[in-house]
Amino acid sequence: LETTTHTEPMVEEETPLLSNLDLFLFSLIVGLVVYWFMSRKKPEPLPEFKKLDTPAPTIRETSFIEKMKKMGKNIIVFYGSQTGTGEEFANRLSKDAQRYGMKGMAADPEEYDMGELSRLSEIENSLAIFCMATYGEGDPTDNAQDFYDWLQENDDENLSGLNYTVFGLGNKTYEHYNSMGKYVDKRLEELGAKRIFDLGLGDDDGNLEEDFISWREQFWPAVCEHFGVEALGDDSSIRQYELKVHTDMNMNKVYTGEIGRLKSFEVQKPPFDSKNPFLATVTVNRKLNKAGDRHFMHLELDITGSKIRYESGDHVAVFPTNESALVNKLGQILGVDLDVVISLNNLDEESNKKHPFPCPTTYRTALTHYLDITHPPRTNVLYELAQYASDPKDQENMRKMASSSPEGKALYQNWVLDANRNILAILEDMPSLRPPVDHLCELLPRLQARYYSIASSSKVHPNSIHICAVLVEYTTKTGRVNLGVATNWLKNKPVTDNGHKSTVPMYIRKSQFRLPFKATNPVIMIGPGTGIAPFMGFIQERGWLKEQGKEVGETVMYFGCRYKNEDYIYQEELEEAEKNKVLTQLHVAFSRDQEHKVYVQHLIKNNKENLWKLIHSDNAHIYVCGDARYMAKDVQTAFHDMAEELGGMTRTQATDYVKKLMTKGRYSQDVWS
Repeated sequence: LETTTHTEPMVEEETPLLSNLDLFLFSLIVGLVVYWFMSRKKPEPLPEFKKLDTPAPTIRETSFIEKMKKMGKNIIVFYGSQTGTGEEFANRLSKDAQRYGMKGMAADPEEYDMGELSRLSEIENSLAIFCMATYGEGDPTDNAQDFYDWLQENDDENLSGLNYTVFGLGNKTYEHYNSMGKYVDKRLEELGAKRIFDLGLGDDDGNLEEDFISWREQFWPAVCEHFGVEALGDDSSIRQYELKVHTDMNMNKVYTGEIGRLKSFEVQKPPFDSKNPFLATVTVNRKLNKAGDRHFMHLELDITGSKIRYESGDHVAVFPTNESALVNKLGQILGVDLDVVISLNNLDEESNKKHPFPCPTTYRTALTHYLDITHPPRTNVLYELAQYASDPKDQENMRKMASSSPEGKALYQNWVLDANRNILAILEDMPSLRPPVDHLCELLPRLQARYYSIASSSKVHPNSIHICAVLVEYTTKTGRVNLGVATNWLKNKPVTDNGHKSTVPMYIRKSQFRLPFKATNPVIMIGPGTGIAPFMGFIQERGWLKEQGKEVGETVMYFGCRYKNEDYIYQEELEEAEKNKVLTQLHVAFSRDQEHKVYVQHLIKNNKENLWKLIHSDNAHIYVCGDARYMAKDVQTAFHDMAEELGGMTRTQATDYVKKLMTKGRYSQDVWS
């Protein structure tokens, strides 16, 4: 190969200041510095920065003192309420305050810091009223549990600046009558608070409304005297909410029956509770009784995937709806388009309760899902509606029924309560009364969840909850047929409805009604009628324990019904459990199969020697479920008689003996009146 040679003249070569490598490294460093600087100047937008655009979530005011100062209130009415009546009474009292020249607010103790009670004296002429219901076996209501715990735990609290009064809501058929109201009244006094009016006790077995009115009539004059104020004598109707009609509302923002969160029935998110119920699918709905004019039913609800856990003895709460026929009749009689979208907005903008029920919604949804239209209305509803009666005689009668006069009380008892007139019946029988539907919706109480003892064991049915119920149906004095809201609704829940699965909004309420910790302890179960429900769960669980090879003590069942061939519900299951030795004894009282009536308490007396040995020597646990008014009392009397006769005790000692069994958790009741 030829090589090319340079022909240019030779020039002396100079050594460069920077070598090629130096230049490369220098350029690289400069480039990196520039890149770093440029990238610093233009940072990538981070998604987190978006948070700066959204306002911080509003923190709920937990200081009722600051709220009262801000709103100029001097009376606060706390309520412990399970079925809504305590809350209703609290709202009525806070509204009353206005008529006496004061300003009141109703408050849920669960939402506030109750430790602030000692600061109430910072507000002039201040007063705390407590409307406290007792639930179950002398327990506080769910929303008053934290307040109850606070009262028990804070012995050093000084409430000397607190003026207070208490009205208790209870039922005399229960063992621990009005225990929550009595406890709050006594405990506040122990902590130094000043009672300015006597404890009021309402009895739901008698006439709770009358008890409340009688107490309230004496209470307000005592308050006026204590604070040296005069009643304004303003008896006019005071609206709490104002109506807003929505003409162009996006229907995706309208409530259609949800209890809490909008669209919560479409997108279900645990945990499930009273404010966020689970939509359980109905997998079984069968009639239990073979004959007769009553309808006993057994339903099974599927809770697969809900993460709901329950124990035998717990309660299932279901949210029923009113019958569409009743709702349509109300719409017709009031001449209302039920499908108008509305909101009822609280006139007090600072109130935690913005609406009486979830809004915006339609009148149809409100009257179907949210409002109680089947119970006889309370006197305050009649009083507020009286102004809309065009006949002066009707106006006079309605106001009279809401008064505390003996004549007014008798008229309310006879025309409303004894005749079982609900709001529809009142409107039908009083043609001159045609109130605006929005005011009616403001006044009617909320439709409440209904509780049923669970008739299954989670050990055997972890993904299913069983309900045992009987349809409530009766003819009133006016000849109308009234149906129980929940039982009629459950009865009409087929497994499939036009190709769709029936669902039930539900949640679990924990109970103290529990099988003994030791499976070897004998159990004595007494549950006539639908009172058998929790014992179906107990029997399933004892059977499961036996299958696991555990030693299980005696399992004794006392059941009762009217006729063997009509309403002996769960007969096959009970007889099968007896055959398999899961039930060691099965005693059934058929009350009407013979000339003289035989009830469970009679069978208890017939087996007293065996029962006494189980209770007194073998540490048996006794469980009673069903009717509180008669059955539970008669059964308890049978055990008093047994302790007296076979234990050689006096009547007082026998009564104390049974009470001690109760305090030790060996005599449990799940009863209703």
